[in-house]
Amino acid sequence: MAAHAGKLVVVGAGAVGSSVAYAALIRGSAREVVLTDIDEAKVEAEVLDLAHGTQFTGASSITGGTDTALAAGADIVVITAGAKQRPGQSRLELAGTNARILERLLPAMLEHAPDAVYVLVTNPCDVLTVAAQSIAGLPAGRVFASGTVLDTSRLRWLLGERIGVSRASVHAYIVGEHGDTEFPLWTCATIGGVPLRDWVGPDGSAAFTPDVLDGLAREVRTAAYRVIAGKGATNYAIGLSAARIVEAVLGREDAVLPVSTVLDGQYGIREVALSLPSVVGAGGVRRVLEVPMDDGELARLSHSAEALRASAQSLGY
Repeated sequence: MAAHAGKLVVVGAGAVGSSVAYAALIRGSAREVVLTDIDEAKVEAEVLDLAHGTQFTGASSITGGTDTALAAGADIVVITAGAKQRPGQSRLELAGTNARILERLLPAMLEHAPDAVYVLVTNPCDVLTVAAQSIAGLPAGRVFASGTVLDTSRLRWLLGERIGVSRASVHAYIVGEHGDTEFPLWTCATIGGVPLRDWVGPDGSAAFTPDVLDGLAREVRTAAYRVIAGKGATNYAIGLSAARIVEAVLGREDAVLPVSTVLDGQYGIREVALSLPSVVGAGGVRRVLEVPMDDGELARLSHSAEALRASAQSLGY
């Protein structure tokens, strides 16, 4: 199995970071995978466990440790380090603690990997992206968050399951905050080229009534809380999502993914990071798309932006 050329550094060897490294190894997302953490025993154990399986994962290598110098020459850095979201805790409540961690971490990483693309997975990822770009002083396209890539995957899975269609044939996005104000773009959602709202069941009745759509949106929005309540963390799906983003960057794919960047006038929004369908390729986010939205969706996007702006300002960003 061929691996993408390039060096991936994953910061944080907790449940999410280890899952990112695991997914990247299995998928061949990068030629070289490095896992770092301040907990020496934890990171060395995770690296050893992953290394023991590399006979079965193709050409990628895995190394790691506590030294930030391990990031030297990185092409992409995925940051998962931070306090864990507790059951019932909103992502925005995590903001203060994790912003302070970034203030210590990013300058050290930039010293060793000044040319890397930085991807935030730590929550609340949107607010932390504003902080990270401010701390790093890099262009918005090089400091962005995983955003609603996972939420969009959750939505496409639910839609495909509901009507018995492959997820690959479902084109729909969750946008806005990766959190409580996120929402689906039903206006431009299609399945096999058929507008979602026009999809009919075998009996000729509408498959997606407004009540059904509201229920699906709610299920996606609360999915993380359900997983956290049952097992303490979400890790496998976000690990796969981050590996997919890494591949888009290292593979120069120019893939459209709903990542979160600091906006510069899209839909009239500035200096707030939130997710919109974006072209991701060499060097990070190359373009943020302005897709069709109805008045209700535009209002929800504005509401999401203002909630995130208030949170960022409360942290001093």
